Amino acid sequence: MVSEIRKKYNESFTVEKYDAFIASIKSDYPEKLDFRVAETPVFVPKDLKIKVLQACNDIIDVLVKDDFKTKTEAAIPLNQKVPNENNHPSFLAIDFAVCRDENGVLNPQLIELQGFPSLFGYQNYIAKKYREFFEVPENYIHFFNRIDEKNYVTELKKLIVADENPENCILLEIFPEKQKTRIDFAITKDMIGIEAVCYTKIIKEGRQIFYEKDGRKIQIKRIYNRLIFDELEQYPDIETSFKMTDDVDIVWVAHPNWFFRISKYTLPLLNSPYVPKSHFLSDLKDFPTDLENYVLKPLYSFAGSGVKINVTNADLAEITDKENYLLQRKVKYEPVIEDPEGKLIKCELRMLYIWHEDSPRPKLLTNLARLSRGEMIGVNFNKNFDWVGGTVGFYEM
Repeated sequence: MVSEIRKKYNESFTVEKYDAFIASIKSDYPEKLDFRVAETPVFVPKDLKIKVLQACNDIIDVLVKDDFKTKTEAAIPLNQKVPNENNHPSFLAIDFAVCRDENGVLNPQLIELQGFPSLFGYQNYIAKKYREFFEVPENYIHFFNRIDEKNYVTELKKLIVADENPENCILLEIFPEKQKTRIDFAITKDMIGIEAVCYTKIIKEGRQIFYEKDGRKIQIKRIYNRLIFDELEQYPDIETSFKMTDDVDIVWVAHPNWFFRISKYTLPLLNSPYVPKSHFLSDLKDFPTDLENYVLKPLYSFAGSGVKINVTNADLAEITDKENYLLQRKVKYEPVIEDPEGKLIKCELRMLYIWHEDSPRPKLLTNLARLSRGEMIGVNFNKNFDWVGGTVGFYEM
């Protein structure tokens, strides 16, 4: 997106450099890297950065309204409602496609948003790795709000650990050792000192919960939650001492209810030039005549599952639970990242916020980016391609 920087980067790129880059990651964290890392970061110019930040602020303006929780109460399935919800999410991830407007100018268009954490440990780590192996201009950075790495770690530790001993805080997942994001769990442990603990290993005694470490039973007081109900439903026969919906004496950092509240369910509430129009399917008396310009999304799905990009009237008519589906105006990704052969690649930008309990608004810390040659962003649409996968954005200061 910044032609001079892209040209210089591509001219200096070699497969040998990339292989050494990947080998270094695997050396730092053996057996932990389980997803594709793109050959390049994304260089985001200041004019696009300003639009992305404005788009985020438009969205956050809705989230901080007094009636937001009332309007999103129905988003939480009754059998998955967790007690002791806090006043706002601890994390916010906002995804944008990089597009062009009718004047040919680059602008962001919202794809999705989540009141849920992302790869906060890994993203800082991979940004440093790109700088180590490739040419990244000094005036392009992966942080925001004038923070540096020291402040970044401090902010995360304050939110996740707070005043507790890190030993009494855990990162919660189901079979964390098998998750594709397990490299982030390992980096998070190195960064703030908390263990990734499997949901099945938690011990409940009355209103307290525990995990075992080195033969000791340790009380859990804060949970950095990385587990969603979608994943639990893949293991219907698991018997556990602790259920996520139990009323226990812990603090959720990323309370599970916010995963539902801030999600596709939120999209129809938003109004911004950077947000494509969205409608609950149940709210539409008549379906649009130009369905080729819309995408159908189930409200309760994860990682793009169940999304239909070529929608027909027959598809919509056969849906019986229309309240659980969203019809959203299609977004046309503009291929803007050039590879060394001159071929263009699509790009998605994810802005990563934290939200301290006593703060009126969330704080933008860092970002994630993904590159795609396929019809959609995601692993299943980018098999056997190079210059695709996860990366980070370096934004012009």
